[in-house]
Amino acid sequence: MATIDEFNSKLTALLNNLSPTAQRELARKIGQNLAQSQRNRITAQQNPDGTPFAPRKPQKNLRKKKGRIKRKAMFARLKTARFLKVKTNGNQVSIGFVGNAAHIAKVHQFGLSSEVRTGLNVRYAQRELLGFSQQDLQMIEDLIIEQIAIN
Repeated sequence: MATIDEFNSKLTALLNNLSPTAQRELARKIGQNLAQSQRNRITAQQNPDGTPFAPRKPQKNLRKKKGRIKRKAMFARLKTARFLKVKTNGNQVSIGFVGNAAHIAKVHQFGLSSEVRTGLNVRYAQRELLGFSQQDLQMIEDLIIEQIAIN
């Protein structure tokens, strides 16, 4: 598996040949495609390497409470455009969460502990919400090659 640094060094020379307008357009395309890829992975409840998310801890009486969120897939609202934002400027693309969703995502991304009620801290399992899969890297490379072929 190629690292991001190897991937970056491989394509930097190609990107320098593009005009600033073409670079902005490419960054926007990459950002949109990466965000969609992240949304699809979150929907599938998978880490970037393809392993499934760690399941929720067993809770009492979840079957008795009809229509409760706890029985559904995790992060249903977190993946929406309201919380998952794409920012592009010049030669950068960043994808991340905003607001309180950023805190929730950070806790799950790194497997941290968080206070759920006053005085009650819970340690969450690591669930990588954002990250590069091999398909993402291939998609980025394909978009760059496509953009270079156009220019």
